[in-house]
Order: sequence, then C-alpha cells, then structure tokens
Amino acid sequence: MTGDKVAQSGPVFTGRRWFFPSALLHALDPDATRSGRRPRRTARDWVVDFACFLLAVLVGLLGAETLSNNHDLSPGLVAADQVLGALSCAAVWLRRRRPLGLAVAMVPVSFVSETSGGVAVIALFTLAVHRPFRYVAWVAGVETLLVPLYFWWRPDPDLPYLATIVLFVVLTVAVVGWGMFVRSKRQLMLSLRDRARRAETEARLRAEQAQRLAREAIAREMHDVLAHRLTLLSVHAGALEFRPDAPREEVARAAGVIRESAHEALQDLREIIGVLRAGESDDTGRPQPTLAALDGLAVESREAGMKVTLEQRVTDPAAVPASVGRTAYRIAQEGLTNARKHAPGTEVTVSVTGGPGEGLTVTVRNPAPDGDVPHVPGAGQGLIGLTERATLAGGTLEHGPAPDGGFEVRARLPWR
Repeated sequence: MTGDKVAQSGPVFTGRRWFFPSALLHALDPDATRSGRRPRRTARDWVVDFACFLLAVLVGLLGAETLSNNHDLSPGLVAADQVLGALSCAAVWLRRRRPLGLAVAMVPVSFVSETSGGVAVIALFTLAVHRPFRYVAWVAGVETLLVPLYFWWRPDPDLPYLATIVLFVVLTVAVVGWGMFVRSKRQLMLSLRDRARRAETEARLRAEQAQRLAREAIAREMHDVLAHRLTLLSVHAGALEFRPDAPREEVARAAGVIRESAHEALQDLREIIGVLRAGESDDTGRPQPTLAALDGLAVESREAGMKVTLEQRVTDPAAVPASVGRTAYRIAQEGLTNARKHAPGTEVTVSVTGGPGEGLTVTVRNPAPDGDVPHVPGAGQGLIGLTERATLAGGTLEHGPAPDGGFEVRARLPWR
C-alpha cells in the first residue's frame, strides 16, 4: 500500500481508493464506522460484481442448455427454473449488503433450480469473505448434505453419481477456503491498523508523560532556587522595615544582598521560563550546582546575616556523582531557607559525610529560636519536595523536631 496513509479520522487512503474493496475502506475509516453509513462501491467493487454477475449468467445459460436437453421435464418446470435463475442472477448485486440472507436463500433455490447453481457458489464465497466461520459452516454444511439428494433427483448425464458428488464437495471446500483466505487477509490488515493506532497513542502518551515529568522537575527546581533567593529578599526587606535607624553600613549591605538576590532570582526565573518555552532543557545555561557549590552557598548565607557552620567529611568529594551532589546541594539549600524562615538568628549546622560504597549523609540542624518568630508566608511544600527528590535519587529523607527543641533534616543518599 505504498503512498497510502492511515489517519485517526477522515479518509484513510489518499490515493488508489478504487483498488481496494469498499468493505475494507469502510472498516479502516473510523468516521464511517461511527456514523453507521453504508460503504459505497469502489471501482474495484463494480468490476468484481459485474464479473460475478457474468459468471452467474454463464452458469445459468449452461444450466438452461442442460434443461433443454432433458426431455423428461415439462416446459413449465423448465420455464420456472429459468425464471428462478434470472432472479438469482439479479440478486448477485445484493451480495455485499446481504451476504448471509442471500446465501441462506440460495440453499433452497439452488436445490430446485439448476440455473441458480452459479449464484449459490458466489453467495457462499461472499459469505465466507464477510461473515465469521460459524455462519459459513452452517450454510456450507447444509449445501453439502443436499448434494447427494440433488444429484439423485437430477443425475448428471456425463459423470457418474459418486464422481459428481465428490466434485461438488471439493468445489464447496475450495470456495469456502478461498473466501476465508480473503477474509483473513483483510482481518490482518485491520489488526495492523489497530496496532499502529495503539502504537501512536502509546507514543503520544509517553511523550505527554515525559513532558509532564519534565515540567514537574522544572517546578521543583523553581521552588528550590527561587525560595532561597526570595527568602533572602524577605528577611532583609523586613530588617530594613523594622530597623529604619540602622547604621548606614548595615543598610548598604542589606540593600546589596537584596539587589544581588533579586538579580540571581530573575536570572534563574529567566532560564526556567526559557526551558518551558523551548520545551526542552538548555544545555548552554548555567551549570547545575553540585556538592562543590556548598561552600558558596554557606558564604552567601553568611553574607545574608545567618550563622552557618559547614562540616564536610566526604571521602574524595570530586568523585561524588553529579546527581547525588545536586540533590545534596538542594537539600542543604532548602534546609537553610527553612531555618532562615522559622529560626532566624540561630546557628545552623550543615553536615555532609560519607564516601563511595557507604553513601552520602546530609544533615541540616538548627536549635530552637529565642522568642517568637514572625510569620513568613510560604507554600509549605519544601520538605515534601525534598523527600520526593531524595526518593528519586534512591535515598531517604527524615525531618522533625530535635531533642533540644530545634529542627533537623537528615537525608541519606546512595553513592555506589
């Protein structure tokens, strides 16, 4: 079927439609199947139907000649036989719309009319093409059982009785086999069409799922990055609001942190939006932070006024896998952000330990704050996102109050 296209809707074949059966085109066209309209004959159908009609007429003429040579039959019976034969030949044009009805009707008609024998064979073939085997078996079985009785009633003058029966049984089996072969080819084509549609649907679903997962990953990155930057903005803006009489140096330092954090937040947001617009990752953007960036994170937090103690006891830090290091960095970043929100002024300890084969442990711990802490708005999804990130990396994450009243986040990540 070179040059033909299968589509989800509309015409399935864009060229050479005349070459295919209308029943096959109808089955391949989902719109036609849903609408319930009848298939229209193609040029091939007209040629085949006309050939079947000519074959039925030819067989009928041979049968009529045989009847004319049989002097034992009355002229009335011969005329009735020929009328039934003519009507049967005309019914050939209904074989596509009523295959079962025509085949069933031809069983008694062909038994009493010798000129209808060709139509009976054509009807049996059509039934084998368009209907399941159980219908074909019943009709063919009844016809086979009637063959001995028919030739006992009307013996063939040129062939012995047994040879005639064997010949017609073989003809019936051949016609049924040929029709079933044509039907199996069409069923194979339909099954390939369905398999192709399922493959296209599955590919589309996989693409949508991949896109959804990518967007979820981008959303997690957006939360991890922007929450850290915006928390710095919130803390220093609050300090400027509640201490307008602060020394000029502190005001300048806070304004510098706000400016730098806003710049970094806009840069990160610009990259994330660029990824969403492009629909794929941008490898030319800034590199993702890994374990080596923890020192810079601690320095940035100290510049923002936090008390941060960073403890790194990692065997061969350069050998840490990039995905594990990136997860460790995000956990530390989110832990510092939460500590800055809920325990301002306390000393936060970030500890990273481990080595190849034993895994990597990241701990962020802060003591209880002194006095009441003003409420800082947030989505409350940070720890949930960290737990999911650690799980995706093959590790675990635990968080909760510490015995001294503080808060601790502990993650264990695999390092094979």
